[in-house]
Amino acid sequence: MNKKRGLGKGLSALIPVEDEVTNSSNEMREILINNIYPNPNQPRQRVDETNLKELIDSIKTHGLIQPIVVRPGKDDSYEIIAGERRWLACKKVGLGQVPVVIKQYNDLEASAAAIIENIQREDLNAVDEANAYKKLMEKYGLTQEELSVQVGKSRSFIANMVRILALPDAIKDMLMENIITAGHARALLSLHDSETQIKFALKIIKQQLSVRKTEEIVKRFIENERQIKKNIPDPVTLEWEEKLTKDLGNKVKIKNNSNGSGKIIIEYNNSDEFQSLIKKIKNH
Repeated sequence: MNKKRGLGKGLSALIPVEDEVTNSSNEMREILINNIYPNPNQPRQRVDETNLKELIDSIKTHGLIQPIVVRPGKDDSYEIIAGERRWLACKKVGLGQVPVVIKQYNDLEASAAAIIENIQREDLNAVDEANAYKKLMEKYGLTQEELSVQVGKSRSFIANMVRILALPDAIKDMLMENIITAGHARALLSLHDSETQIKFALKIIKQQLSVRKTEEIVKRFIENERQIKKNIPDPVTLEWEEKLTKDLGNKVKIKNNSNGSGKIIIEYNNSDEFQSLIKKIKNH
């Protein structure tokens, strides 16, 4: 693996702010737009056509105000690190050259910077973001803790985002279309079967539930399910209840506790039944 230069120093170590563009450590120049190519590991999988059109209109009127961040590629070409939408819009406008900031990033730094840039601009849906984290960890053998340093997020945030990928495809589609949020998705992860998760996702959409409200109803549902399971006797207990009821001639109930203790309840209707029951127990 290449040496991890400049990582773990905050987002500004990877994405240049406006004042940093003129810094001597960055090389800024105008290059031919055809010499620039997109990042093959671009985390964003979809481009919002409406936002792209607005960007095209802005570039037509004002030009490209913020340079594209690139790194050197092969044969005088440059790979985009941050600004793929700006590059795409400039191509559609018909610009021959564009301003760029050239950064000497290795593969890991370039991948991390691409994620950060998209997060800062809110261009990534939750599924794309989760996939990007997962790919970075797999490709570079990073732990969640190490990745959290790379992208300026907490380890628990990374863990929760990656867990989203375990949700059914139907729910991931909702996330990619921004119909529900990552907060909703994390609440749904508490439910342990796909059918129930989808049912609650549809309820979120239909009732326009907030994340907090979703967390509340999911918690209540889980508690109710636990109570129902607690009240359902196991088959062995039922078998013994039936056997003892038949042998004694009185209704028998067995109640088990989670710690292994419990009690046996034998019902009788009058003193005569009670005396008869005592005799049967003694004879047994």
